[in-house]
Amino acid sequence: MARGWTRRRLIAGIVGLLVVAAIGGSVAMRLVKKNSDAGKGGPPVTLEFAPSDLARVEPHALSRWLPVSGALQPVRQATVKAKVSGDVRQITVREGEAVQAGQLLARIDTADLEAKLIERIGALESAKAQLALAEKTRATNMTLLKQSFISQNAFDNSESSYNVAQGAVKSAEAQVQIARNALRDAIATSPLTGTVAKRHVQPGEKVAFDSPLVTVVDLKDMELQAAVPAVDVPELEIGKPVELVIDGFGERRFKGRVERINPATEPGTRAILVYVGIPNAEGALRGGMFATGRIALEASKPVPTLPATAVRTEAGQAFVWIVEDGKLVKRNVVTGARDDAAGRIEIRTALPAGTPVLSARFDNLKDGAPAIVKAATPPPLPASAPTSGTTHVAG
Repeated sequence: MARGWTRRRLIAGIVGLLVVAAIGGSVAMRLVKKNSDAGKGGPPVTLEFAPSDLARVEPHALSRWLPVSGALQPVRQATVKAKVSGDVRQITVREGEAVQAGQLLARIDTADLEAKLIERIGALESAKAQLALAEKTRATNMTLLKQSFISQNAFDNSESSYNVAQGAVKSAEAQVQIARNALRDAIATSPLTGTVAKRHVQPGEKVAFDSPLVTVVDLKDMELQAAVPAVDVPELEIGKPVELVIDGFGERRFKGRVERINPATEPGTRAILVYVGIPNAEGALRGGMFATGRIALEASKPVPTLPATAVRTEAGQAFVWIVEDGKLVKRNVVTGARDDAAGRIEIRTALPAGTPVLSARFDNLKDGAPAIVKAATPPPLPASAPTSGTTHVAG
């Protein structure tokens, strides 16, 4: 009997499960049909926006900036060149080494120069001997002239020879000085305190006059040379601050100032070079680094603006979403200046006064969709102050 009872319970359970499955399938079919009907011809969903999602066109004075960019260069740098020709005997520095003003950089072989100096000194001694002889002859002839033993013409010849000998001595002295200068110029020294940027020659090479030997730069002060449109130059002045970002330093900002402004435009362009000085006491900056920055100009007059988040762009056309007559409307606009610091952008297309403009970012919006703006919720009153029409019951 127990076995028959168990079989009847099993059959009843299976029947119950079939009934529940049938009911669930019927409900699911009705939901699918309802959703299908709503998608085909049911009422569209009304979009509700909070006041915080919207903005309105408001007049604002926009900050204005003049962008600048270019490579950094040291303000003070020098290329030491050979003042005499000859073989390079010694180079005492390498790239990247620090040097002091007056420090020895290179030495050129002086064997020929020393020989030339000895030759010039010998010529000077010979000229002095000729001068001494001419002076003695002149003195003797002067005595003879006073005693009328020689004619005036004979004395004049001795006077002329004396003057020629004097000139020869002066010329020989000058040649000796030139030879000594050449010997001194065979030693090249640094004209400034800084860092060796390039060594142009190696020991043993033969160099000609005016050949570059070593380039030295002083990194304490750097300079950015930037070309700016001529129309913006009237708003610039010496001393204006410049904020710079330099490649390799991430978000670090560097401060500079306008040091010089070129008085003429560059040939073939309508741009004028502006020189921005950047202090570099730490020596972190190097020549050739690329920098971008901006120069603050006077703020514009108040213009109609919207938050930058309210303006979208599609296929190069700027537009905004506005709520008008209970609908979401896509309106193309023409934009102007942009103030990234304030997060606002100029709107040159006239929009109806007080028109709510969607400033928050939403996806899958459709033109003409029903839309309403929810009323702002008043702030809650303090718990100690009972609201009007409410009976406060003490606990």
